[in-house]
Amino acid sequence: MQLFPTSLLVALALAVLVTRGPLRGFWAFMALIPFAATAAFNLPAVGGASILLADIGAMAMIAFLLARPGGLAAVAGTMRPGQPGFWLALLTLWAIFATLTLPRLFAGETQVFSIARAGNENGVVSSPLRPSTGNLTQLFRHLLGVSIFLAAATVFRLRPDPGTVLRALAVATVLHAVLGVADVLTYHAGLQALMEPFRTANYAILWNHEMIGIKRMIGGFPEASSFGYLSLGLMAVWLHLWLEGVRRVLSGALLLVSLGCLLHSTSSSAYVGLVAFLSLYGTVRILSALGRRVSRRGASIAGMAIAGLWLGVVALYAAYIFVEPVQAFFDRALFDKLEGASGQERGSWNAQALVNFADTWGLGAGLGSVRASSWIVAVLSSLGVIGAVLYAGFLRGLLLGQGAWRGGDRQAVTADAMRAGCVALLVSAVLTLPTPDLTLAFYAMAGAAAGLARGAALARRAAASPRSLHPAA
Repeated sequence: MQLFPTSLLVALALAVLVTRGPLRGFWAFMALIPFAATAAFNLPAVGGASILLADIGAMAMIAFLLARPGGLAAVAGTMRPGQPGFWLALLTLWAIFATLTLPRLFAGETQVFSIARAGNENGVVSSPLRPSTGNLTQLFRHLLGVSIFLAAATVFRLRPDPGTVLRALAVATVLHAVLGVADVLTYHAGLQALMEPFRTANYAILWNHEMIGIKRMIGGFPEASSFGYLSLGLMAVWLHLWLEGVRRVLSGALLLVSLGCLLHSTSSSAYVGLVAFLSLYGTVRILSALGRRVSRRGASIAGMAIAGLWLGVVALYAAYIFVEPVQAFFDRALFDKLEGASGQERGSWNAQALVNFADTWGLGAGLGSVRASSWIVAVLSSLGVIGAVLYAGFLRGLLLGQGAWRGGDRQAVTADAMRAGCVALLVSAVLTLPTPDLTLAFYAMAGAAAGLARGAALARRAAASPRSLHPAA
């Protein structure tokens, strides 16, 4: 086991969780998420696997919750039939079975693209399907995501406090931006060694990449696309809160901060995800507004947004046509991607992953066996049709469950903001994510959304029937 001085950060977070509890200490876990290239420790005996700071935080959240009186029953209530946690529990059972058995059952039957590590370098290689340490590490990452979802969904179901959620997201956003700015400043000042303590995970750290003279911001992440991925999710949360008027000054400021991080990442996947999310989100809000009476203020905001979007598109098009540096930037970031070697390589990953799906009779090859370039393809090739159906049940319950997107009190609006963040991350994942792991940030937002929504529904039920017992689900 290889420890680092930054391991003290997770010790501080654990101290907060011990003293404040999983609810009031939720911000301490969220504060660890931006440190996605910082290892709590590395495990050379397990293929050099890195246990990140947030990994320890996720395990601590669920452990402290289960250790409390009635904690196991409370977590079980989150997995009641009909709730998102129920589908996630079924998915996890299938993921464990598939990952431990299918690589052996179909060993040598199909060629797969997977990660091979040599020292601190990563490479994608083609080899016959066989059990590997990647199966264990990806299963571990899935279990971490499930753990933080169950922990967040349970604590916010029992205590649906939107203020706690907002504080935690604000802390994560500020730290994410601070690490991003520090990354850029230390690079230009030639002091990149100052960021080395935060880059201890056994990943290839792409800290010195530029695009047409612009330093690609990676912050506390290994590379720009994962930094842009989290930036997109945070931006979606603050956008929804700002539009709904929740702490407008704070949400507006953090919206601009997260959007700035996204743009400075120069990640093509983040840019495409931003356009796709705004298109989807805007369409949903317009259709929702058509079904109810729109206030004059809401109509004015919608009109200005449409006009601003139109003017922005026209300005970008004109700049692309007439300004050579702008044209070079968009060609490099977006339009040349699919035609370049990187785009062709990623296309071959998806094509081979679909071959793996067919070769395994639609059952999948298990987590960690296959690398794709789209979350949907990764799910099908890793967990098969069964996993895809169970994931669909989980996402439907989370994003389209009872009370979703109907607005109302602050709890409902905050839950919808978390759902918006999940939608943004999911849109980006569908475009580029190589594995079924949607990251701890997604599951933390999903758990908060599910917990707030369910807790508010139970509170309304208890208020309507004062003599009834408050159910544990």
